[in-house]
Amino acid sequence: MIPLTLDEVGGLCPGRLVAAPGAERIVGVQVDTQRIAGGELFVAVNAAGAEFVDDALARGAAAALVPDDGFAALAALGGAVRDRSAARVVGITGSAGKTSAKDILAAILAPRARTVAAEASFNNEIGVPLTLCRLEPDTRVCVLELSMRGLGQIAELCAFARPHVGVITTIGPAHVGPLGSLKAIVQAKSELVEALPAGGTAIVPADFAVARDDIEVVRLTEPESRVVDGRTLIRWDGREVAFDFTARHQARNALAALHAARAVGVEPEDSVEVAFSRWRGEEVPLPGGGLLINDAYNANPLSMRVALEHLIERAEGRRTVAVLGEMAELGDDSRRYHEEIGRVAKNLGVDVLIGVGDLARGYDPTEWSRDAAAAIEAARTLLRPGDAILVKGSRAAGLEIVAEALVTVNV
Repeated sequence: MIPLTLDEVGGLCPGRLVAAPGAERIVGVQVDTQRIAGGELFVAVNAAGAEFVDDALARGAAAALVPDDGFAALAALGGAVRDRSAARVVGITGSAGKTSAKDILAAILAPRARTVAAEASFNNEIGVPLTLCRLEPDTRVCVLELSMRGLGQIAELCAFARPHVGVITTIGPAHVGPLGSLKAIVQAKSELVEALPAGGTAIVPADFAVARDDIEVVRLTEPESRVVDGRTLIRWDGREVAFDFTARHQARNALAALHAARAVGVEPEDSVEVAFSRWRGEEVPLPGGGLLINDAYNANPLSMRVALEHLIERAEGRRTVAVLGEMAELGDDSRRYHEEIGRVAKNLGVDVLIGVGDLARGYDPTEWSRDAAAAIEAARTLLRPGDAILVKGSRAAGLEIVAEALVTVNV
């Protein structure tokens, strides 16, 4: 982190600042005392966090902050570090694919430029400033993931992140419940484009409206790609770039990442190895020649459809089983969206569908389970050696325990 003095911290963040003896500056920011390293600042984001001030200091923190407003304090700290950095900042949002696009972009950039990228899904009013607080004096590119649950939230994040490049991966009915309509989702995502400086770059879906004429607009098209020996080769500027994945939808995310890398002055190497965030399409071989695709981190109608398509492709003739949890935050049309995904699964020829949660009854499943724990028992009963299995649902469904259980037993 670009260091801040404790005097600067105190001026940025109203509240109670407790310094360790002799400490004068901070070299990092954490909100979890278990992650504290020497010289860092612990920020107690909420009232419960205030109880861990002594623990943070005992673990080597330079200081602990109990702010009047936890989110405002983090934004101020992240913004202060951002102001001191010469790094190019890329903000990525979208109804689906933003974490994967972030992971792919980080993999493209890392061999060519000192890069800081958001961990996992550090994409909200806590995660974004924590990512900015990892910037070092020699950081060349910072890759942020930006999420939202309502209008104005991406704008608030951009106010202190100040991205040079904005990527919108997709537009679809994720979070349509809280926002009320697809039109509102477009409006919310447009806040990223509106935040770009003159001369910035917006990378957007082909049909996404952009009113500004003072920025470069790159419209995403279907990538020219092919799969060879377990790698996806994407045509890029007269050559092919090889990525170590086979999922068709990741090729679209990779194309967005390639454009974003070019926008910050980085061209890819011929081969890119991507470390995807946890529970996003992880593939694990199972006994008897089976395959588990653990995509349990989250789900919406867009991502559920492409995950089912990927299951069929990866099955390569094996019997297919989909363990699908509810898709959250879909509003009044929630039942219709679940029924649509059920029809997608049927039309694709998924052999067994285990629905998890009340809304998952809409999938018209082969077997229904009330929760993830019950789904483990249902899966153990229905699975056969050699099956290709997809596990996917919204975060609230907690289906990662299903995937973990299936890996540890001989199905």
